[in-house]
Amino acid sequence: MALRDLFDSDSDSDSFDNERVEGVDNERLEEVPVAAAGNGGGDSDNNSEASIDEDEEDCIFDLQQISDDATELVGKGDYACIQNITDDGWEKLGRDISYNAHLETLCLYGGALNDRKMSFLFRGLTSKSGLTRGTYIEEMHLNENGLSAAGVRSMVPFLQNASYLRELNLNYNNIQSEGFNVLFRALSNRPLEELNCISCGIEAIEIDTNCMPRNLNQLWLEKNTINTDGCRELAKLLQGDDATLRSLELCSNKVDDEGVGFLADALQNNESLTELDLTGNDGISKQGQKLMLKLVNDISSIKATLQSNHTLTNLRVKYIPYYSSLTFGSLNDSDSDEEGPNPDGEILRRINMAVDINERHERVAADAGKEKVILTQLHSGKRAKLADLQGVDHSVYGEINPLHLPEVLSLIGQHHGQGELYVALKSSIAGVISTVNRKECIKEEIAYHRAKLEELGAELVATNALEWGVFDFGSSAVTKFPLTMQQNWNSLALSLRLSRQLKGVWCS
Repeated sequence: MALRDLFDSDSDSDSFDNERVEGVDNERLEEVPVAAAGNGGGDSDNNSEASIDEDEEDCIFDLQQISDDATELVGKGDYACIQNITDDGWEKLGRDISYNAHLETLCLYGGALNDRKMSFLFRGLTSKSGLTRGTYIEEMHLNENGLSAAGVRSMVPFLQNASYLRELNLNYNNIQSEGFNVLFRALSNRPLEELNCISCGIEAIEIDTNCMPRNLNQLWLEKNTINTDGCRELAKLLQGDDATLRSLELCSNKVDDEGVGFLADALQNNESLTELDLTGNDGISKQGQKLMLKLVNDISSIKATLQSNHTLTNLRVKYIPYYSSLTFGSLNDSDSDEEGPNPDGEILRRINMAVDINERHERVAADAGKEKVILTQLHSGKRAKLADLQGVDHSVYGEINPLHLPEVLSLIGQHHGQGELYVALKSSIAGVISTVNRKECIKEEIAYHRAKLEELGAELVATNALEWGVFDFGSSAVTKFPLTMQQNWNSLALSLRLSRQLKGVWCS
């Protein structure tokens, strides 16, 4: 593509010496020629020869090859070759990009664009040929251009047909809530995986679960003003078996404890998100921190611990110095659980411990849950501190089946040593005694029912004897009975045999 087509609306203009850059000789590219201001021209100060660096030389070369085989285009706002592109030039650049089957990265940043230039560029990108052919751009970086929601709306037709776009960077623009919501709807069912909207003036977020990126795994929303309502909407991205988000960056927003609650509820059954950053949100108090602690290690019961979130491997709630020291180590550690250099960061220490376990057993939730139970539920000191933080006031041994106590005590001795085993024995002795007493009660109950059965059998015999009269069974005389009397006697003999058989069963 001839650069004069980008810089000049008049094809006869000789203000740009195209022959000078076609050779791409670094020694000859010492200066940028003067270009006509046109509709998109820069300040008059730029209409003079100026030194250019290697990056701008690369940009000139990429512009020269844009309709052929250039794989990337990187242009900064203070490059003269970018400043002097006219409105018609931006539209032609868009058309040329749409014909390029090799361009993978488009980076126009630092004031290279504004809302007006965006409209021309994306008009070219979405021309009839562009919509038909599509583009092969995988990364698009449009950060630091002062774009508003109007600039985002110019992108919509392109985004709706971007079949290869994986990463979109709009950091440090001013798209605000309106622009973000327009953007999110436009990306519905697109293959986008990473969206960067740091410091974009976003406050209110509206997410329609039927219209959102289905492959999004990284969402960067730092330095906005997202509040509780925004957290309620973002929680929708974390719900359901088809959730894909792996990283959510919300540091330096307006998130408070209520907002943390919405996120914690959504993450209870989430198995995709591994990284969550909430640092720099002054509205999050210790109550909000405790919600996050309960999320990753619920100490209220062994079952609750096993059902905690075992997916988060990087959870940052509040920044404190020496954060790396807020760890516990592994199952085999025999430390004394010292407070370390940050006694005020107790909640954060417990959070960090839980996510460290998650990281050690990444994607194997059952193993992470088991280690949390052994390391915290079966360690008296750690459990006591976690129980205090979470308002739990009952012993863990009350929920353990006494018949399983030997196995539990063995685990404690193996992982925590004799000291903890002694503490566990003292705490569980009531359960052991209860088990013994229960066995005795069962034995007594069996003996009682056996005696009762014998008593009822004897009563049955006596009742039948009274009905037929008293007979001397010891007499040697042969007594003859009528047929009906003989039948009654057979019935009595059967009852006696049944009684003896039942007695034998209970005695065995």
